[in-house]
Amino acid sequence: MLSPAELERYARHIVMREIGGAGQQKLKNARVLVIGAGGLGAPVLQYLAATGIGTLGIVDDDTVSLSNLQRQVIHDTTQLGEPKVASAAEAIARLNPNVKVNPHPARLVGHNAISLISAYDLVVDGSDNFDTRYLVSDACYFAKKPLVTAAVGQFDGSITTLRPFETGPDGTPNPTYRCLFPQKPRDGLLPTCEEAGVLGALTGIIGAMQAMEAIKELTGTGEGLVGRLMMFDARSFRMETIRYRHSPKNPLSGHNPKSWAEMLEEV
Repeated sequence: MLSPAELERYARHIVMREIGGAGQQKLKNARVLVIGAGGLGAPVLQYLAATGIGTLGIVDDDTVSLSNLQRQVIHDTTQLGEPKVASAAEAIARLNPNVKVNPHPARLVGHNAISLISAYDLVVDGSDNFDTRYLVSDACYFAKKPLVTAAVGQFDGSITTLRPFETGPDGTPNPTYRCLFPQKPRDGLLPTCEEAGVLGALTGIIGAMQAMEAIKELTGTGEGLVGRLMMFDARSFRMETIRYRHSPKNPLSGHNPKSWAEMLEEV
């Protein structure tokens, strides 16, 4: 149940027909795992904490550095050198003490991915590399957990939602991340954030969109981005959405999930 203080804190949600008290209770009961407390993860964590998510898990093995602060707004100058999961937990406690935070100061890898993800209701991926994105999406597939994933470049970003363990209205399986991106770009093909740079405010825009998508998924509000990739260009301030479908040629199709799970455990 929502306490009197929570009823006041979330009053602007509760008066909304699409959310209401029932929707706010769903948010309070929810457990969300956020991969990365960086440029995307920072606004995701802030908005999900403010909105009243009951439990937030944070996976990150890095520490706060001065070059992070141009975009990773959940951290500040006094926290340089501190583990990002601890810094983010401190910020969330100041913002909303009703939220329980589970810090996971580790790198998400094959042997821990499924066990970590299985403990949550929904995953938001704010990682900055394709290896982690493929790993997270595969693990969410096997754990049957919805995933909101996004990526940013210098001035552009994209976001989609994955529920490949379910079927669409026509009975066709929902697409996986591998249906959208069948092959991982070879190492060195795309410049890293450190090499190319990224506009700080852009990560705030895309991260806020991820938080919005997570809230919609948890409350059953609106139309999600399953099978749709939303792309945003900050230079022209244009948004474009493309649809993508399940591909029987993706590596997850027709294989024994157990064998894939065992493969992930070995990574």
